[in-house]
Formats: sequence, C-alpha cells, structure tokens
Amino acid sequence: MPIDQAPATLLRQGLIVDGTGRPGQVGDLLMVGDRLLAVGQIPPALLAAHPRCQVVDCQGRVLAPGFIDVHTHDDAAVLDHPAMLPKLSQGVSTVIVGNCGISLVPVLSQDPPGLLKLLGPHQFRHPRMSDYAAAVEQARPAVNVAALVGHSALRIRHMADLSRPAQAAELAAMQAELQDAMDAGALGLSSGVFYQEAYAADADELVALASVAARAGGVYATHIRDELDAILPALLEAAGTARQAGLPLVISHHKCAGPANWGRTRETLPLLEALARDQELGLDVYPYTAGSTVLRTDLVDGVIDILITGSVPHPEMAGRQLADIAQEWGVSQQQACERLMPGGACYFQMHQDDVDRVVTHPLSMIGSDGLPHDERPHPRLWGAFPRVLSRYWRDTGMLSLELAIHKMTGLSARRFRMADRGELRPGAHADVVVLDPAQVRDRATFDQPEQFSAGIEQVWVNGVLSFVGGEPHERARAGRFLPRETC
Repeated sequence: MPIDQAPATLLRQGLIVDGTGRPGQVGDLLMVGDRLLAVGQIPPALLAAHPRCQVVDCQGRVLAPGFIDVHTHDDAAVLDHPAMLPKLSQGVSTVIVGNCGISLVPVLSQDPPGLLKLLGPHQFRHPRMSDYAAAVEQARPAVNVAALVGHSALRIRHMADLSRPAQAAELAAMQAELQDAMDAGALGLSSGVFYQEAYAADADELVALASVAARAGGVYATHIRDELDAILPALLEAAGTARQAGLPLVISHHKCAGPANWGRTRETLPLLEALARDQELGLDVYPYTAGSTVLRTDLVDGVIDILITGSVPHPEMAGRQLADIAQEWGVSQQQACERLMPGGACYFQMHQDDVDRVVTHPLSMIGSDGLPHDERPHPRLWGAFPRVLSRYWRDTGMLSLELAIHKMTGLSARRFRMADRGELRPGAHADVVVLDPAQVRDRATFDQPEQFSAGIEQVWVNGVLSFVGGEPHERARAGRFLPRETC
C-alpha cells in the first residue's frame, strides 16, 4: 500500500518518553501503517499528505514505546488465548517466550513431562521453530512474539536419561536442533539449570549449545543453578558459560532467595557489575517479593509464606497458605507440599530492599515471569509493568519516569537485538502505549490476581489500535512473530 494511502494516526501533545532514557518532551507522534513517520514537531507537509489522519488528543498523557516483557512463559498462551489481555492491558506489545530452559519447541507430546507442564498441556506439537512461527502467524495474537529455545526442552527431546550430562550423539542432536531454530529466527538459548530436567548438565554441554546460539548472533538467558546460598558460584558459572561461548548473557529474574540470603544483593550486584566490564551482561527482574513456580519441597523452609496456586490432587487448596493446609492436615509443611504435588505456589522468599536494589540497578530490565496457565496466577502476570511505574517512579521516586520506561522498552530491545522496537523515533515500528501518569498502577493482588491495571488508556501494536482501557471486548489483533534477523 502506498504510504499516502496507509492508515494514519496522529497522537497530539503528549509527553513523549521515547525509551532511550532521555528526558521526555511534549510533542506529537505520527503513525502511518505499521511505522512511526514522525516524532516531536510534525512538518505541516507530512500532515497535509495524510488528510484522513485520525487525531487523538493526548494532553496530560505520556506516550511511550510499547512495553517489552523480556521474561514470559506465554509460549502457548499466545496461541490458546491470542487476545493476550493480561499483557496488552499493561501496555505490553511484545513478549519474549521460551525462558528458564522451557519452550514448546522442539517437544512433541500430548502429556508434557515435569517442568514443561508450566506451559499448559495442549501446544506441544511444534517440532521446529519455523512451525511455531507459522502457528503464531496463524493465531495472530494481539502482541508480538519473539522466542528463545529452551535447553531443558532440547534435553527432553533428545535424552532418555536427564540425570547425567549429554553424551556426544545427544549433544550433536541438540546442537542441530538449536541451529535449525536459530536459522528460523530464534533469539537464542535459555537454560534453567536450577530445575531437575537440566541440573545434571555440565559446563561442556552448556557451552557447546550456547556456542551454536553465539555463531548465529543470539543471546543466552539463564535461570541460574542456585538463587539461595550458592548464588555467587551460580552467577560465575553462568558468566563463564556465556564468556566461553562468546555471546551476551541475561540473568533471569535476579533475586537473593530465602531469609538467610536477604541483603546479599549488596554482593551479587557488584559482582555482576564487575563481570559486565568484560562481557555483555544484563538481568531481568519482576517487582514483587514473591516468586512463583512448581511445588518443590526444597523451597519449603517453614519460615516463608507459601501460597498454593494450584494442585492436581487437591485443586480445592488453590489460594490457601501451605502453613494452614499443613496445620489442618496435622502434618509438616514439607509433607503437605508432597501431598499437593504436582502443583504450583507463590513463594514469598525475597526481601523488599533486595527487590528495590535490583529493579533500580542500571543493568536490570523488567520481565513479568508470569505463568498464564496457573489456576490462580501470581499478580505479576497482570500487573508487573504498571507496578514499576507506580511504585518506583510516582510513589517513591526511586526511578525517573524516563529510566523506568527505558527499563521496559529501549534497554530490553537492545539486550535482545530487536531492531526498530523499544523506541519512539521515525522509522521504528508503531508499538505505542498512551498512559495517564497520575493514575497508572497495578490492581492485581495475590487474592485477586486477574485484574486490569489502571491508567493504561490505549495500546497500538504495529500501528493497529489493539487496546482501549475500559473496553470489555476484544479489538483487532496485529501481533507478529519477530524473527531475530528482522526484529
């Protein structure tokens, strides 16, 4: 379609916070088709060339790039629930899937084993990244989708025994599978050596796979081996893997977990700063003191609060505290956890001061780490991004508005090699959020986690108005699969 015939929208007189971290400026933004044509002061000739341009008054509002959720488990959600309201209603226009070593690709299963159940049971039918990309394009979700390949998924696909390092033939098969995925546009490799599916992997296995991603220009994102007492050696292991393979490192959901480790971000963050002087390194974080994952007895210490989000044998216990269930059953908390398995829980294992240090650190970007298939999801699934704006900018001033948005947009796009995303500038993709700076905040809570945030008024994805705050019905869906080469 000729540019003068493409749909055009003019956002007028908003505070433009462009995603770079630079100070915001009041101005206009002209979208034509799926691109930003002009930002700031719009030349009259451009406006004259688009006489049917839709005009939106944005006085008193902030114009920002669509938020990029760098840490999701939305692999199947974008196919099963393409409206993607938990993310779109936060201002998120792009999700990165395949984190923590778990991904749909390349597993084929009607009953996914172990950790893969976090992605739901129905979509393990995409053996190649090209198959998954085609499924995303067919589903046309409301948000863009970029994908990592999970190390645990590769192991499950090619190894019969996960309790040992990969043997030569198995490693070669995983490398070939990963290369095929990289050729189809995967962003890189993720791992979750914290989990039993990958815990036995040794340095040789991890470096060999990360090297495949490195040769293709990819990244390595990892849920490190230990976020509790042994966090420092776990960080060094991750850094060593990325350094030997020769690719950028992203530490997933950085935290110091468990009361014995509260305050240790005073150790971990300086270590990461030192490592970042010699290698490209970043980290993601969600703005809550509770994490959420599968039920594990080793995370039950009798001290922290544990909220059950789901249980296969006892679904009626979802939403209750593990301590109360144990008391009711007359057993220890660990015994109660065993009875409830398999299932999921929110673990209140971080200290607020540590979370604050990580969120405000220059190396960090924002990822929700939400689990969309949980019966009672952690509120981060619906509220992580507005929570950053309300808590860290407006309520406490720990971050400037510009830096908070940079951590959710431009920094994220740069870390994951997404060209023309994450910034408001001429030529960039037209992913835009309009928000009310006085009202933006999260409403999702642990008691009522599925709540729209306040203050997110409009979201455009690839130039298409995809969300209007307060509207109960689904709008147009314009998301795309974003291959690495053309992100």
